[in-house]
Amino acid sequence: MSKTFWTEEDFDVFQIDGLENRMAGLIEKVRPKFEELGNHYSQYFSTLLGQEYYPHVAKHARRSVNPPKDSWVAFAPYKRGYKALPHFQIGLWGSHAFIILAVIYEAPDKVAIAERLLKKKGLFNKLPEDFIISGDHMKPEASMLKKEKKTGLEQVLVRLKDVKKAEFLVGRHISKEVAVQLSEEDFIKLAEETFDHLLPIYKTMIQMK
Repeated sequence: MSKTFWTEEDFDVFQIDGLENRMAGLIEKVRPKFEELGNHYSQYFSTLLGQEYYPHVAKHARRSVNPPKDSWVAFAPYKRGYKALPHFQIGLWGSHAFIILAVIYEAPDKVAIAERLLKKKGLFNKLPEDFIISGDHMKPEASMLKKEKKTGLEQVLVRLKDVKKAEFLVGRHISKEVAVQLSEEDFIKLAEETFDHLLPIYKTMIQMK
């Protein structure tokens, strides 16, 4: 049987008590995988989108007391950071892995992005049935897109436009139980397929044809 990409131990890192100990677990077990994904997908996005994309592995450097509840690698076409731009992420909570496209509250172009997406809501009809949406990157919970297409999607996008702290995430959550069964090849394939579906939405966000 081929080696799985994620293991139970990767997810169990988020059960470790104390900031220092949890960070040590993250650095030892999870961060090398984010760096590997970072190298792979920065090339993938650079090739597909025609400009250089950089990986940003979460360092959690500003934390002084509370240990991180999730961690990730993000991708954006800016070397010094990603939070001000729409960006792609692969990450873990203790309960699931996520593969998403996100616009978070730091993005200065948030209002215009929301307006573009509201005009092109039909793009979301093309996404697979198992995709999720969320309005808060700090919470592990998300809603199934298929249940939210009629009213919930519009509400989240209107909130993105009107509320300063509002956010928008769309993509896939993979439960821990499923994630620890996937080989490296299967996970890479799933992430790539997810990003392929998200690219038209991303291009709308950044006004790329």
